Order: sequence, then C-alpha cells, then structure tokens
Amino acid sequence: MGFFLPGPGYAQFVVCDEVHHWIESNHGVYVWETLDRNVQKTAGAGSRLIETTNAYNPNENSIAQRTHEAVQLGSGRLLYDCVESEKDVDLKDREAVIAAVIDAYGDSHWVDHEGIADAIQDPRTPAAVAYRFYLNNIQENADGWMSKDEWGLCFQDEDPVHPGDQIAIGFDGSIRGDATGLVGCRLRDGKLFLIHLQENPRDPNQPDWEVNVLAVEAAVANAFRTYRVEWFYGDPPYWQEAIGRWSIEYGDDYVFEYWTNKPTRMAQATERFRTAAMVQDLRHDGNEDITRHVLNAVTREVPQGTLITKDSPRSKKKIDLAVCSILAFEARADAIADGRMKKRRSRVVGF
Repeated sequence: MGFFLPGPGYAQFVVCDEVHHWIESNHGVYVWETLDRNVQKTAGAGSRLIETTNAYNPNENSIAQRTHEAVQLGSGRLLYDCVESEKDVDLKDREAVIAAVIDAYGDSHWVDHEGIADAIQDPRTPAAVAYRFYLNNIQENADGWMSKDEWGLCFQDEDPVHPGDQIAIGFDGSIRGDATGLVGCRLRDGKLFLIHLQENPRDPNQPDWEVNVLAVEAAVANAFRTYRVEWFYGDPPYWQEAIGRWSIEYGDDYVFEYWTNKPTRMAQATERFRTAAMVQDLRHDGNEDITRHVLNAVTREVPQGTLITKDSPRSKKKIDLAVCSILAFEARADAIADGRMKKRRSRVVGF
C-alpha cells in the first residue's frame, strides 16, 4: 500500500493495493476507513482513492468485496473496472485454460499466457487459487481448500497403523462450541488416522453440552500407551494447563505447544500439508470424520500465505480435525528432522 497525505485542504492521491487482504482481523478495514475519510474531505480539490485487487473471498468481507457490493447497489461516485474469465473452466483442458487466461488478462500484452497456464495446471496449485488469482473469478465454490477427488487420491486402506508404530499427534481442543480431536500421523509414511473426536451435537435438548475432559485425558494416555509417540503438537487455548501436564508426564521433548493463531507458522504448515496431499506424499485411512472436516475447510488468504477456516463464522461445518491433521503432519516432519525414526525410545523405570 502506498499513499500521500499532505494535509487538510490539499489534493490527495491515495493508492490502496491488494484490498482483498484488507479485512477486519488485520485492521485493514480501519486503515481504509481512515484513508477514505481524508480523501472525501478534499474530493472537491481533486483528491482520489484508487484500489487494486485480486478477486476476493466472499467469506471475508474485505474492502474489495465491500467496494464491489457498493457498485452493485448503484453507488454513483465509483468507477469499477473488472474482467473475469469464463467461470468453471476445465482446469485440465490446456486449450480451455489458455483461452480463459487470454480472456482474463484482456489487452495486457506483456502477460505470458503459457506461463500462467503452467501455474494453473501445476498439481500444487489448488483449484481455488487458480480460479481466484489467475482467472479472477469471484465465486463461493472456488474457496474450498481440498477437493473430494484430491483427498481421495491420498486414501490407502492397505497397511493399517498398528500398536507400537512410531507416530506423531496433532491436537486441537475446545470446551463447548467447536470440536475437540486428536489425529495421529505415522512417521514412516505420513498416514493419518483418527485417535479421538468430540463434537457439539447442536441438540436443543443439550444446551449445556461440554467436552468430556476426562475422555480426552484418557485418549491421550491410551495413545501414548498404544503407540510410540515421537512428537505431539497441541493448540493451547483452553488446554494450556493440560498440555503442560502432558509435557511433564510424557516428556517435554515429546509434547509441545503449537499456537495456530500465529499466521506465519500456520500458513507454512498449511502449505506443506497441501503440497504433500497434491503429490500423494501423505496418506489417510478413509476416516469419515477426518474427511468431512478436511472437505469442510475453505481457504483464507492472509499476507503470510494461505490459512484454512470455516465457510462462515457461524457455520456448523467443523474443520477441527483438518487442523489436527496439519499439526500431526507438521509434528511428523519435526520428529523425522530430529532423528526420531533412527533411534528407539527408552525409559528408566524405578521400583
């Protein structure tokens, strides 16, 4: 973002870049409102505000979305220029993709159409990113993090996880609203499996439903007893005391806090998981709950990269096991990097 504010009474020229990222949570809306007020006060002197953007995510209520909706409602003082390609292009059809790129970029003669098509058809590029950032499509269904077909290619029903296998664990906990879960990830092949899940049933007859904390404690204990747990990542909110106790009980070099509200670290972990899924470098056993949560997740672009979220703040579609899976896969990578696959774990037991 670049802007010039010489002072009251003078013409101002303000440029707001990438306003699809300007949302409430990063204070982008507040910054934009401040800039816009200054421009409005000196509009008669020639002040103007220019916004540049990619297609927005309709679940984020960004400045890009607000401006587009203002134009649709008939605001007479806005000049809006946008070119979208044809929607629902078959991303596997090279000729169709090239045509869509040419359509989206119009008379931008400097654009490398073939290069853009290569990026779109790269197996690491999610369909949501292709439609939104390369073809400039604004559409609800372009925000899914993982498609059913993409996730299905990672399914493997042979070679199940057995007691004694080396695993990593991802934990995401709640108390009332969201789900609480534990997902395991086998070290030698990245196979994901469900260890424990509790979900709010949203039953009017159970308005005071809460997570059974003792059941979670039992599931953690059973996992450490059943498998060789080499690395455990847990998201601390609501469970910081419990994670601290697990660290003491099972070893502070095995149980770690992993704050998912740190966007840089979480965006990197989310991207590693997504890339691994695209090239089938991870596996899952077809568990219906993990699959449901993964397919419920939609993408949210932040300056640090891509995060996952629910399709709306009040959505009943849970994604907690998707978060657990990301943490478990990240824990697996850190366990391997630490050499845990090469050494056997031993304990000294006193009598």
